[in-house]
Amino acid sequence: MTRSFPSRLPNGKPPLFVVVSFDGAGDLALWARWRAVAKQVNARMTFFLSGPYLYPENHRTDYKPPFHKPGASEIGWGDTANVLARTTVLREAIAEGQEIGTHANGHFCGATGIGKWTTAQWTAELSAFDRMVRTGPTLAAGRTVAPPFDPSTVKGMRTPCLEGNRAAYRLAMAKRGMLYDASAPGYIAWPKKVNGLWNFPLESVTLAGTGKKTLTMDYNLWYAQTKARKAPLAQAPALRAQVLATYRAALAKSRASGNPPLFLGNHFNRWNNSVYSDALTDFVKQTCTQPDVRCVSNMELASWLAKNGVPTGQNRPS
Repeated sequence: MTRSFPSRLPNGKPPLFVVVSFDGAGDLALWARWRAVAKQVNARMTFFLSGPYLYPENHRTDYKPPFHKPGASEIGWGDTANVLARTTVLREAIAEGQEIGTHANGHFCGATGIGKWTTAQWTAELSAFDRMVRTGPTLAAGRTVAPPFDPSTVKGMRTPCLEGNRAAYRLAMAKRGMLYDASAPGYIAWPKKVNGLWNFPLESVTLAGTGKKTLTMDYNLWYAQTKARKAPLAQAPALRAQVLATYRAALAKSRASGNPPLFLGNHFNRWNNSVYSDALTDFVKQTCTQPDVRCVSNMELASWLAKNGVPTGQNRPS
């Protein structure tokens, strides 16, 4: 259900694509929230799913991650009720045009994380994700349940904590037939292909009212604001307004430099009194109906780029 978009708007510029994506994609209440927001403004979004959210804990040792014990996972596992509920939600969201990517499986970060993983280990990790999608619902239910989607339709990944040897995992992705990586930091600029994949970065922006540089990811914004510590509830309105102003400034920067896409990353979370989810909700509702803006999934952008190419002379970092 990938939509098509014009190569140029009446003003001669390409559409200004705003790409909103989420990591984890497990929380059912937040699934309901974001599906409703997307419907309200005719947006499509990308949801990077973690495999264990579809896999039952009593089968966890089927997963054998590198450098960890079988069944290890930093994000836990599913149970019958939530695996089946997520299966239904995923199926419905895809029917609405939302895109599912992969966030890999165990979410290992830092010194004992994914940094040392080889291409072969990443290939096994992606295969494990596919297996969890195909077999997890049936194992959880104890009866045959159709998977929520065909895992071969997954064409993009965001790595846990944005880490990993990019050349190593991108080679595994390319061999699997995937099309884009959404893990690397970058700038507000037209995307390029790197290691055979589109590089759809989380972009460097300035936190509104400060000189601080941060990325367009909720955790990074939280760290820039309060060093990732929960602030008093009374501060939430001001913090939310600052994030919204940061997004608006980034949108203005894109408009001033030829309409390169704006990539905004979020987690299924309520961090810091829901400042980041709330600010992003406000931004999406205010922005996605603007005449020059198209709020799209990563795959919709990749399809547009495949058809129209990267606009020339406009891909400088800004």
